[in-house]
Amino acid sequence: MHDDQRLFDVIIIGGGPAGLSAALILGRSLRNIIVFDTGKPRNMKSEAMHGFISRDGTNPIEFLRLCKEELKKYSVELVEALIVKAHRFDTTGFEVQDSNGNSYYSRKILIATGLCDRLPEVPGIEKFYGISIFHCPYCDGWEVRLKPLAVYAKNCGPGQAVALKNWSDDVTILTDGREPTEEEHQLYSLKNIKVSTGRIAGLEGSGGKLEYILLENGEKIIASALFFNSAQFQKSDLGNQLGCSFTDKGVIDTDNFQQSNIPDVYVAGDAAKDMQLVIIAAAEGAKAGLIINKSLQKKEKFLSAVDQAIKLK
Repeated sequence: MHDDQRLFDVIIIGGGPAGLSAALILGRSLRNIIVFDTGKPRNMKSEAMHGFISRDGTNPIEFLRLCKEELKKYSVELVEALIVKAHRFDTTGFEVQDSNGNSYYSRKILIATGLCDRLPEVPGIEKFYGISIFHCPYCDGWEVRLKPLAVYAKNCGPGQAVALKNWSDDVTILTDGREPTEEEHQLYSLKNIKVSTGRIAGLEGSGGKLEYILLENGEKIIASALFFNSAQFQKSDLGNQLGCSFTDKGVIDTDNFQQSNIPDVYVAGDAAKDMQLVIIAAAEGAKAGLIINKSLQKKEKFLSAVDQAIKLK
């Protein structure tokens, strides 16, 4: 670390609900922190977020704007930049670098970069994603309740289709050419879920509102929304760079205090958990902020005691 470089108490990588919630707690604790974000949240395609008490139905971009506005009075430094490298530079802290080669230093790191969804390979899906094509029924199921719903299940089982029966009696599972197992067929019959094994040719609708799913054989499946449960991946590889352990679900493994296996590296939000709701990410960020501040206090108390002992000699 160069003498002219600032040492932050905490570098927060990711300015979504988790990162900004942690910034609020740490800012109110008079900590010197900096938050890096690219301005492209996972839910930026969504018209509204749901399940967050007092903010249900708020546009995700507007929600983040409100969060950042709140942070101004706490002197939280917000930087729009992509952090591409991170490592421990000595026993006192970490160095991170952005995509322009600028370096920043801190005593602790909070990773709140989230996940990315790998969309199904369906022609035209981007036009509908976030408006009538979703991955989470708890986030978007109420808005399409009691309407005909479809589930893309080329690479997954019946779980999501069964769950969607909570919101609609009219559910069709689309296997896009995959033949369901006998056990799956039995379950679909038991739950009164329609099955379509034809390959998908495209989607039809206007203004992002899905109306039909067109199959290669010419058949049209009526659907007001399509849900999927495909693969997800880490939005950033910083966890790997820092040596963090991952679960078999591909998220960073943390303890009950948002602490990774690497000392002073914390993780909050979707990057660390498979229960993916905005309100849970925000709660984890707040918890991480509190735990980080307590850890800093503990270290400062120890260093103060060491200084006093030295003075008494």
